[in-house]
Amino acid sequence: MKSIPIVLNFLTNPQRRRNLFVLAKLVAMFSLLVLVFTISFHYVMAWEGRQYSWATGIYWVLVVMSTLGFGDITFESDVGRIFSVVVLLSGTVFMLVLMPFMFIQFFYVPWMEAQASARAPRALPAKITGHVILTGVGAVEAALIRLLERSQRAYVVLVAELPEALRLHDEGYRVMLGDLDDPETYNRAQAKQAALVVTARSDTANTNVAFTVREICESVAIAATASSAASVDILKLAGCNQVLQFAEMLGQALARRIVGRDAKTHVIGRFGELLIAEAAARHTPLIGRSLRDIRLRDYANVNVVGVWDRGRFQIAGPETQIQATSVLVLAGSREQLDTYDELFCIYEHSDKPVIIIGGGHVGRSVAATLQEQGIDYRIIDRQPEHVLDPERVIPGDAAELEVLQRAGIMETASVVITTHDDDMNVYLTIYCRRLRPDIHILGRANLERNVSTLHRAGADFVMSYASTGANVLFNLLKSADILLLAEGLDAFRIPMPPTLAGRSLADSGIRETTGCNVVAVIQGDRFDVNPNARQVLPADAELVVIGDIESETRFFSKFDL
Repeated sequence: MKSIPIVLNFLTNPQRRRNLFVLAKLVAMFSLLVLVFTISFHYVMAWEGRQYSWATGIYWVLVVMSTLGFGDITFESDVGRIFSVVVLLSGTVFMLVLMPFMFIQFFYVPWMEAQASARAPRALPAKITGHVILTGVGAVEAALIRLLERSQRAYVVLVAELPEALRLHDEGYRVMLGDLDDPETYNRAQAKQAALVVTARSDTANTNVAFTVREICESVAIAATASSAASVDILKLAGCNQVLQFAEMLGQALARRIVGRDAKTHVIGRFGELLIAEAAARHTPLIGRSLRDIRLRDYANVNVVGVWDRGRFQIAGPETQIQATSVLVLAGSREQLDTYDELFCIYEHSDKPVIIIGGGHVGRSVAATLQEQGIDYRIIDRQPEHVLDPERVIPGDAAELEVLQRAGIMETASVVITTHDDDMNVYLTIYCRRLRPDIHILGRANLERNVSTLHRAGADFVMSYASTGANVLFNLLKSADILLLAEGLDAFRIPMPPTLAGRSLADSGIRETTGCNVVAVIQGDRFDVNPNARQVLPADAELVVIGDIESETRFFSKFDL
């Protein structure tokens, strides 16, 4: 009885039914050929004066056609020998057709399909829940998958074509085969039990996906990307809960990181009352001194989480030395940051326009954010008609010295490189650093692997399109609050690990053993920023922790949640 579903599945497959029909015709032709040769065998043997049974005739034909040639029955005349050759050649040709066809179509192909089905299934288990459904693997999705795997969250990538699905599976992704515009695909992907559906394709394809998913499920959250502002409303009408424009987000984030104009703190993120800020040390009394000597905790009660130096992040410790190129990462309340500003913002100020290289979506977003902050800027672009404010556009190629000079490269404190070509961004970073060794350079990377390359080229700060988008999407899951401070540096809010409850920060050795820094303790409505190291940690509280990827890994392995 167990074999009945297998047989029914075999017979309901149109391709298999066609193959059975072809096989039936081949078997019929083979049977007819054996019959004709058997009759001919008896006539030739009778002509030679010998008689054999019909069973012997069939036996002889099959032995000759299969080229076994036992030699127990042979013809003595030339006519008989010619007939034997005809039977032999006919059987050889027919066997070359029939046997491979049977083996390939009914043994090899089903086996290969079974292997492919195991690598690229057409449905997810009914018991799966809380997973994330992706409609492709691009730079953003690949970065998001790494976050999902790190948090042990299930996901699946929907792929329409089998070869692409097998390729992605071989690269280590969890895939499912199905058409993106078919509602049944999302039923088989258990969309009703999913935590989030993410589609980052073209605006029209995203609209189709959102509309298809929303037809079968009203509750699942759908997040889509939009390359055009005009598409945002359409995507929301199609059923999207969140429509994200990553280029604008990346531009805003880069604009917030422009710290070369002054020594003032620049807020780059927040967790409630806790603010994360950066401040350049250039031209301040901090240069050449250690954090132990500076004693910022005593004067402003701010916590120096770490120090950036040309793309290299160092977790802050008492012996950390401040250089002229250092940028401090600070954690504190608004009042604490204001106290820091009163002490140091008087040492550096520049009113020269910020230079933005590239007038695409990201560059225009940087410009709009700077304009909201009242900061002057100049955009260098080969196609100045793309920029809304023609008075602030320098038309031309940024690789030409004359164009950079007209934009004010020799006077500005900061330059933001935002082209969509990573190779060009590396080239321009090296060029600008050679022209101005003291300038503050911010760069955009489209691929995560080019972040370190841009740092080596001389960029002070780099953000990638992929990481920015992945962190935004990951935070939509609400499984944890994660704030991307920089490439590889996050602030995250987590429940109190059981092994830390009832202990103090000094006793726990978090910074010494993991490299992470606890910058706030949250208990109910109380937000304790930069808590006392001797304070006992309550079991019902939450922690805000800052660290790089390696530090986070050590933290989660040491303090199991």
